[in-house]
Amino acid sequence: MIGRYPELKRFFFSFSSNLFFRGPAWDFLDNTMILVEAGLYIGSVSDLKNPEALTLKGITHILSVDSEQPELPGFHVKFVHALDDSSTDLLSKLDSCIQFISDALNAASSSSSSSATTSASSVLVHCHAGQSRSAAVITAYLMKTHKLSVQEAYSKLQLIKPDVKMNDEFLDQLTLYEAMNCELDPSSVIYKQFRLKKVTEKYPELKNIPRDIFAVDPAQSHNTEAIYRCRMCRRTLFRHSSILSHCVGSGASAFSHKRQSGGRPVADQSQCTSYFIEPVQWMEEALLGVMDGQLLCPKCSSKLGSFNWYGEQCSCGRWVTPAFQMHKNRVDEIKHINLAALK
Repeated sequence: MIGRYPELKRFFFSFSSNLFFRGPAWDFLDNTMILVEAGLYIGSVSDLKNPEALTLKGITHILSVDSEQPELPGFHVKFVHALDDSSTDLLSKLDSCIQFISDALNAASSSSSSSATTSASSVLVHCHAGQSRSAAVITAYLMKTHKLSVQEAYSKLQLIKPDVKMNDEFLDQLTLYEAMNCELDPSSVIYKQFRLKKVTEKYPELKNIPRDIFAVDPAQSHNTEAIYRCRMCRRTLFRHSSILSHCVGSGASAFSHKRQSGGRPVADQSQCTSYFIEPVQWMEEALLGVMDGQLLCPKCSSKLGSFNWYGEQCSCGRWVTPAFQMHKNRVDEIKHINLAALK
């Protein structure tokens, strides 16, 4: 029928062209941005297709939490490489993401107060679909700025954007973030254990692993905290801060994510016959490329304990992953005595 009526054919072609090859005026149909609170939007990668629409919304800063870095001239962009799967370490990047959002909003506020004319300035946090990675970052931001729990912050976001659906790994990482009082603490027991587990997942062959996961050899530096020495030769082996205390019990999870005495997991020392510690520099040669084995004193070679990147069970029943355990009957604790304080 259309072929017999040239004018109808031209109209249909014109309509189709406008529909399928539309310009910026039609791009609002792709817009998935949702306003979370003043100046803060959550969205997807499709929102980046129309920079003009972003500008109309007052977007000046874009936090891209995705697998590919976008090209967005004219915007302040922070790119965080992250996949939406269990291998991704988003926890280590939360503080810098929140800082980027806060700096942008604070700069906008300062600019508005010092200017006679107020110009909107907002931040868009996006991932691919606007449902998981960006939702995790926004939830962390709400937790930190409004002092909310994980559940409170996530529930608030779900009310605003019902289709958000974080993967379980990100929820677990946000629970760890809450346990650290929404502040990344490299000295935290739970963060050290988290990093060790991520290293095991990322480097299954245990080669070329980051050297910063190894604690400084206490024999090569001086410190006032308690140290532990080999019972045979008195060689200093590790510091008290290297002990990764755990909760008594059994199961696949080595640590409780709930706050206990400042967020640090606590073990009943009377039930544990070993200290589980972070790897120390003197262990490096024995650990790299090897899944499990014995831990020997670097000086006298006496057996101190064992290690297993897949984990070992403590005598209390708790499964610790990965595990670097030193038998208590092979080491002695040496406490520092402040003689000046006794005078």
